Amino acid sequence: MPDIVVMFFVLGVVAGLVRSDLSIPKAAYDILSLLLMLTIGLKGGMALHGSLNAALLIELAGVTLLGILIPLIVFPVVRYVVRLSLADSASLAAHYGSVSAGTFAVALAYVEAHSLTTGGQVTLYLVLLELPAIMLGLLLYRRFSRDSRTATPAGLNKTSGLWHETLTNRGVILLVGGVLIGWLYGPNAGESVTSLYTNAFQGILALFLLEMGLVAAETLRGLRWGHSRLVILALTAPVVLSSIGLLMAFWLGLPAGSAVILASLTASASYIAAPVAIRAAIPEANIGLAMLASLGITFPFNVLIGIPLYHQLWGWLAG
Repeated sequence: MPDIVVMFFVLGVVAGLVRSDLSIPKAAYDILSLLLMLTIGLKGGMALHGSLNAALLIELAGVTLLGILIPLIVFPVVRYVVRLSLADSASLAAHYGSVSAGTFAVALAYVEAHSLTTGGQVTLYLVLLELPAIMLGLLLYRRFSRDSRTATPAGLNKTSGLWHETLTNRGVILLVGGVLIGWLYGPNAGESVTSLYTNAFQGILALFLLEMGLVAAETLRGLRWGHSRLVILALTAPVVLSSIGLLMAFWLGLPAGSAVILASLTASASYIAAPVAIRAAIPEANIGLAMLASLGITFPFNVLIGIPLYHQLWGWLAG
């Protein structure tokens, strides 16, 4: 049977599809997402306590490279195979190059439930994959746009502002801040505070996934026959992109838990940070299409099927 937290996502999808009046108040959802980000950061930071070394820097550089490569792979596929507009192709490249914090949380719960060895630095994967992917998606759009030749200083200022917004959004602040606090104090010195969050991780994740199930069901109601190519992309991209993550994990010599988490992240697509950035920077992009693919199809696939599949693939690859 799937992990119990996954069943909360299924419950949300079913409730949404039957049009139940079940809902999570926006204020409650905001609190849950904040707690989830902070808890993930703290858990990662405490695991990093006393374990910084040169090998870690090489590992993080390899993960950053993935954040650059994946948008470059996704963009031409969406542009010339799925046949979407330039704006939507750049948008999906940014969404699929970026990552899903919800998928990360489920993958983290999965590796803990299966007692797989992992490192605290996996929390940093979130930031290292998300930021370059979003910026590269925007650069691809500007590079191939007809207006790119007439770029103005105002456009440069807009890019600078986008960097600031991306680096200072609440998710990044909580993740990085949590990592720093956990790393500075470790699992013992700050236990009186951190245990409140880390012990409640599963419960917070369950309620978060319940809301994600409701949102995914609402997104799926917008599915049309004309979206067939997009659906195929959203179902095949996780398997292909996770394979790239697994190969990088194998090359870096990561333990099983870290490999599964990295594969799950490369297989995921952003539905929080990327939509906000793309909506502001590429107003011509149809954010609904990106949300349909990332949250309506790819996220459920990863939560229900993908993460256990990536674990099996790692077992085959690592021998």
